[in-house]
Amino acid sequence: MTDSEANRFSARAARYAKVGANMGGVAARMAGAKLFGANGDLTNAAALTKALGGLKGPMMKVAQMMATIPDLLPEEYAAELQSLQNDAPPMGAAFVKRRMQAELGPDWLTRFGHFNYKPAAAASLGQVHRATAHDGAPLACKLQYPDMQSAVEADLSQLDMLFGLHRQFSPGIDTREVAKEIAARLREELDYVHEAKHAALYGEILADIDAVRVPKVRTDLSTKRLLTMDWLEGEKLLSFKGADEETRNRLASAMFQALWYPFSHYGVIHGDPHPGNYTVFRDASGKDGFRDENAGPAGINLLDYGCIRIFEPSFAAGVVDLYRGFQTHDEALVVYAYERWGFKGLSKALIETLNIWARFIYAPLLDDRVRTVADGIAPGQYGRREAFLLHQALKKQGPVQVPRQFVFMDRAAIGLGSVFLHLDARMNFHRMYNELIEGFSIETLAARQNAALARAGLASPAI
Repeated sequence: MTDSEANRFSARAARYAKVGANMGGVAARMAGAKLFGANGDLTNAAALTKALGGLKGPMMKVAQMMATIPDLLPEEYAAELQSLQNDAPPMGAAFVKRRMQAELGPDWLTRFGHFNYKPAAAASLGQVHRATAHDGAPLACKLQYPDMQSAVEADLSQLDMLFGLHRQFSPGIDTREVAKEIAARLREELDYVHEAKHAALYGEILADIDAVRVPKVRTDLSTKRLLTMDWLEGEKLLSFKGADEETRNRLASAMFQALWYPFSHYGVIHGDPHPGNYTVFRDASGKDGFRDENAGPAGINLLDYGCIRIFEPSFAAGVVDLYRGFQTHDEALVVYAYERWGFKGLSKALIETLNIWARFIYAPLLDDRVRTVADGIAPGQYGRREAFLLHQALKKQGPVQVPRQFVFMDRAAIGLGSVFLHLDARMNFHRMYNELIEGFSIETLAARQNAALARAGLASPAI
């Protein structure tokens, strides 16, 4: 075993021990509360958050993913886990120099006009540095933290314990496929070459959507652990919560396009619609790009492409089928849609249970009026009431296996709805959605998807 291999093994072993010890302690507390009838949900949820929050990195990212999937965790746990922040300590300048040299070679600095060693942003898997090209163009360099693969594998090895707790104390959902999907997406996020292909794919898909900008990748300055893209100037999305209604609606419309256009036309979705993955651009030709009617387009920059889900065309068709089934009260089409999604053992009772959640998600799309995405619901509570009702009904059905492809479709819809509530957007979602699916056919989507994936160098979707 080489020194490098030994170091990776040691790092993984240490992480196994830390995650296992922390999670084991929480599991014991939860088991005790369950056994003796104690009402300790809030206390145990806080303990779980403390255990995971101390780890940072990928396990924290997994926890946040779980918190955004309705009914996967009790409400108290979801609320606590959503409070976790991506505040891993940044790499220092000396460390950054070594990492950049490892990725681009000893003369790496000469390949930039300027490179800022202080990170502009830090997240769970890496940090972003501002730089400039020799022609002065601003760049964003996303540099992965060292030994992330070992950290991810160590954390994923403990993922079953988290899901095991859920199955033991709240057995409405069989989470085995959910665990596989989260693991697959997290491993995929480690590969920046793959992410660069996703960015190229989105650049093509959204080329004619003026309200959404996609950065171009600098492949000559990118590797599997370093991703260099154009720096897109912008302001934080949620800083516009207090803007006028026209501005808020314009931003929400851009978000709607960014999520639903790729899905309805290519069967592709951005699986992490977190506000931090977007910034707002203003058109330089106008004094205020949002209020000057003569100014050019203004909207959002879509910055991160690590969590992209490419679906089988039949799954995308199932989303449209379910919408049309609800719209026309066609029960057979509703059943067919769930089958296309991959749900098994569908009974009348189970279909009625699944409809609790589906009707909530589809409600704004079916309602032909100007409205919020969920009238009277606070952003942090979006979907929680329906998730509780779903959970109560599922417990009577026995464990229901959630199809893998459903996981990030659901997460994206919930994340987007929450952003709409933060912005207090009021739009006719029904008309916007129907414009996107007008003339939809699975054959057209499949042909369009295959061609775009081939041009981006990506493989056809796999479940």
